[in-house]
Amino acid sequence: MPATAHVTSSGKTQEIYAPFTGELLAEMPISLPEDVRAAYDKARTAQQAWAALPARERVRPFLLLHDAILNRRDEILDIVQQETGKARRHAFEEVLDVAGCTLYYARRAPGLLEPHNRKGIFPIATKVVEIRQPKGTVALISPWNYPLSLGVTDVVPALMAGNAVVHKPDTQTALSTLWTIELLVELGMPRDIWQVVLGDPADIGDALMDGADYVAFTGSTRGGRKIAEEAAKRLIGCSLELGGKNPMVVMDDADLDVAAQGAVRACFTNAGQLCISIERLYVHESVFDAFTERFVKQVRNMRLGAGLDWAVQMGSLTSQRQLDGVTAHVDDAVSKGATVLTGAKARPDLGPLFYEPTVLTGVTDEMELCRNETFGPVVSLYRYRSEDEVVELANDTAYGLNASVWTRSVERGRALAQRIKAGTVNINEGYGSAYASYDAPMGGMKASGLGRRHGTEGLLKYTEVQTVAAQATWMGFEPMFGMPYEKYADTLATLLKTMRKLRLK
Repeated sequence: MPATAHVTSSGKTQEIYAPFTGELLAEMPISLPEDVRAAYDKARTAQQAWAALPARERVRPFLLLHDAILNRRDEILDIVQQETGKARRHAFEEVLDVAGCTLYYARRAPGLLEPHNRKGIFPIATKVVEIRQPKGTVALISPWNYPLSLGVTDVVPALMAGNAVVHKPDTQTALSTLWTIELLVELGMPRDIWQVVLGDPADIGDALMDGADYVAFTGSTRGGRKIAEEAAKRLIGCSLELGGKNPMVVMDDADLDVAAQGAVRACFTNAGQLCISIERLYVHESVFDAFTERFVKQVRNMRLGAGLDWAVQMGSLTSQRQLDGVTAHVDDAVSKGATVLTGAKARPDLGPLFYEPTVLTGVTDEMELCRNETFGPVVSLYRYRSEDEVVELANDTAYGLNASVWTRSVERGRALAQRIKAGTVNINEGYGSAYASYDAPMGGMKASGLGRRHGTEGLLKYTEVQTVAAQATWMGFEPMFGMPYEKYADTLATLLKTMRKLRLK
């Protein structure tokens, strides 16, 4: 396991346990408020020298990270599985995400961050430059469900932009972050620009917010609202990727075999502990029975297990809290009349936190899982008749993070996708095609968040934009050569109209 010395801590520790077995995995150092303040002091000191480097120098360690993490993937795959309980194939998605997203920004950051000329009010006489300055020190709070992916791919663009970061990963899943920091230090990253603190938000949350120049948070909508409130009090920016109750639409012309296989991936990757996974599955009434037969058969045949091999299709939940929440949602639905097509059982024979992939029908509004995010291996199936109906059903949620549409006609799928109020919509894929297209922004509408990761915004949100305008002394904003102001106003109006005709403004 990676050394925990990178955590700023006064000596208090917390035991964490392997979800697969319930056995002790590590003792993690826990931070106190004074440790958080010390981390900010180190980060601010390191940030000054880091920001002074040209962007092309800052990206060098991250260019190297792409090959380095792929070459050492077995090490980090073991760590991610042991701390989260997920299947190896799902841990590998995290490795691919870190490699791909880091390479994207390492190649594009210098160009995005260099000064850009902008049109001035007067051609030739007004020279305007847009400059990107780092925010300073960014607080980044990442969740337990994708600790490597979400713990690294948000930190890296913040660092490339010239910031330092004080990062609070979830204590249960901080080992993957610490391993990555060690690797990046080996590749040339200055150690102090990425500080790590661990602890309960109730204990260190105030200190974390107090020191931040910007906050990036991935987690629950409830937690995001608190972050936004605190950021607003300090007039600092924040980006929030929050919860989802994501719909998948199977249209009447879909390839049902492909859609059923895709639904397995969309619903049960990481045992459903994925903010962009599918929890509501709408199937056109003309193909509902045929699709359901195919889908349920595949779900029943899924291989569950605690192995570190590639054959396992779904692993464990990560915590007892998650198991309790999933169990409560399913039990509530069944008690109120939902039908179980498959699953709906814990599997202690496999490990303490396993729960079978579950498919339900007959889910109605009075059931807890109908509208609230379950965040587990549970999906509800619904029939629909028309496109207008399914758009209304898909949008009938407080959330708007991700959606999926399955059809043989991409044109038809795009038309439907544009009517769904979600930050990303995938056609003939559950989540990967949009999420992994790093040149396009990713984030939520409505209660699913603020701001975006990926794309230009995923880097530039960590900067302050500054406009520097230089005016020629021979032409200013006052009358020249003793010209009366009325004459000056007439002359300027004529000049501006001429510029408009010549498309100079």
